Amino acid sequence: MTKPARHLALAVSFLALACSPSDDTTIESAARSSSDFIEGRVTSGGGSPEAGVWVIAETASLPTPYRKIVVTGDDGRFVLPELPEAQYEVWVRGYGLADSARTPAARGAQLELNATLADNAQHAAAIYPASYWLSLIDIPHADPLAWTTQFKLGCQLCHQVGSAPTRNKTRELYDAGLRKARVMHATADALNRPQLLDALAAWSARTQAGEVPEAPPRPSGVERNLVITQWAWGDGTTYAHDEIATDKRDVTVNANGPIYGVDIGNDHTLILDPTLHVALREKTPTLGGFSTPWCDQTYVPLGAKSEPVAVGFGSLGCPAEGGVSSIPHGYANPANPHNPMLDAQGRVWLTTQVRREHGDDLPAFCKKSPVIANNYHHRQLGVFDPTTRETTLIDTCYGTHHLQFDAKGVLWTSGDSYVIGWFDLAKWDPAKPETLEAAQGWSEVVIDSDGDAKPDTPLVGFNYGVIPNPTDGSVWTAQPGPNPGEGFADRGRLIRYDPRADRHEAFTPPAPGAGPRGVDVDTQGVIWAALGGTGHLAKFERAKCKQTWGRGDQCPEGWTLYRSPGPVMRSAPDKPTELGADFHYYLFVDQFDTLGLGKDTVILNGTGSDSLLAFDSKRETWTVIRVPYPLNTFTRGLDGRIDDASAGWKGRGLWFTNGLDPLLHSEIAQSYVGKVQLRPDPLAR
Repeated sequence: MTKPARHLALAVSFLALACSPSDDTTIESAARSSSDFIEGRVTSGGGSPEAGVWVIAETASLPTPYRKIVVTGDDGRFVLPELPEAQYEVWVRGYGLADSARTPAARGAQLELNATLADNAQHAAAIYPASYWLSLIDIPHADPLAWTTQFKLGCQLCHQVGSAPTRNKTRELYDAGLRKARVMHATADALNRPQLLDALAAWSARTQAGEVPEAPPRPSGVERNLVITQWAWGDGTTYAHDEIATDKRDVTVNANGPIYGVDIGNDHTLILDPTLHVALREKTPTLGGFSTPWCDQTYVPLGAKSEPVAVGFGSLGCPAEGGVSSIPHGYANPANPHNPMLDAQGRVWLTTQVRREHGDDLPAFCKKSPVIANNYHHRQLGVFDPTTRETTLIDTCYGTHHLQFDAKGVLWTSGDSYVIGWFDLAKWDPAKPETLEAAQGWSEVVIDSDGDAKPDTPLVGFNYGVIPNPTDGSVWTAQPGPNPGEGFADRGRLIRYDPRADRHEAFTPPAPGAGPRGVDVDTQGVIWAALGGTGHLAKFERAKCKQTWGRGDQCPEGWTLYRSPGPVMRSAPDKPTELGADFHYYLFVDQFDTLGLGKDTVILNGTGSDSLLAFDSKRETWTVIRVPYPLNTFTRGLDGRIDDASAGWKGRGLWFTNGLDPLLHSEIAQSYVGKVQLRPDPLAR
């Protein structure tokens, strides 16, 4: 466990901010308050209680903007607990309601808040999640599964299609919008651009004419016991891609300490001190002054004399020909850090680009391996020390994207299309560069396709998620697809690697599942995957397989698919599919019950539905953790931490960040860190 001094050291230069009140009224209100909560009741009409609606308190008088969100109980009553001293504005949002007026309040206040019914169905639907609006689109393809998978894994990758900024446009405006970023432009072409534009324009025409989706249910049952706290971090162009609060193997590490994240668009390590309510950031460096933005980067194979090949990711700021970017100067992100992870010492490990990625720039020992020397590998490693606030860069042979520690302290990485890579911290000394070679290793993904116990078929595909399985020492990655040469209808796959035998296996989800992205494991060794392409949570039990060798389709009996809550896509008007309209960016298995819904609760990112979706695998039931404000909450990385096991719900929490791109699509154009807690009832203080 890290020491409090480490946490406070992060904010010492910002302490003046935390100690500077915004006005005298705030000081006087706080001084008069003997409690740290605001309570009250929400009613509408002639005093009827409004149950299952959100009460939101927000303030700009702390060093970083702060919000607390709770849900009303059956009688319309609420308690906003654990509020820091500040002057708040309190208001109500709920399905079927118009947003209420904002009421000034300080800690200790008792409020009677008036809610107003929405004027009509269109007014009410304005705050429905994007996935509900997306469900109204008519799939313009004979194969709904293939089209939906490609659409989600491309278009939904960075933002919510169905949100207000993506609706109500003409065909010409959609075409112009798709040219704002090269990756969107390429995705549109892959989906048959004219056909896609026709479908989007028809969808928009119907919503402009008044068509609205079904109404989402209001929170009920245990969903009314949830408390959501938000702290802003970064600025108006921050592209916050993931956060980390603790060591996922020991969730008491970094107790009460800062939350860390990465700004992939502007090359920052983001830091939030949730005790002092201070947000700051540190620049993520590169080696030797490398400064080419990600979207402009190139690759040349080892020893080749050919022209450089464009390999950059054309996100916002990187328009296609004829396009105009909403970020005129683009993201200045040569490092483009992607994923942070804490070790047992509280250091923050990062997947980050440290140099140009031409073959000639590989470390000398990497060039000895043909699979490394002859292929492109994006990102390497870095480690941020919270005490010194310095980042040490680590050059790796293989590419990186996500990273996870195993029980022995070895760091496993995804992010390479050819190999699985690992880094052994016990063999690395940053003061001795010669230890870099011994510390890292990799294995080319080659499977046994015919059952002769000999690897014979290389599987080239981007390994996105990664998780070591502590029950048998295996390591699993997820390849969302479509993979090279495997066609439009490729459903992606899970890859299992056995380090002891140096053997790989592949497992493809059965229809209607496709597009595995995030992957995690429970305490029983069961693998869970977020199927971003089709709106499913997948459970995979290898122990049920009658056969484990093969190209991937050999073990349908190992899979169980659960469609997540919310509406489904439709292939034509009034013809629903089995494909959920939500998009699941990643997932997290709460092995240590940090939220309070039970050990091994599986939590999906409801990236298209402003939510986190918690699944009880024993009862096969869902709890929807809706984030009603700000709209367009696009969650990515998440984890849970226990700050004080003896403090009940107040000592636990699930952490996440809002990582929308572009951030200007959000109802509030600033990223934030969120914390979810589960009270015993809606009035617990």
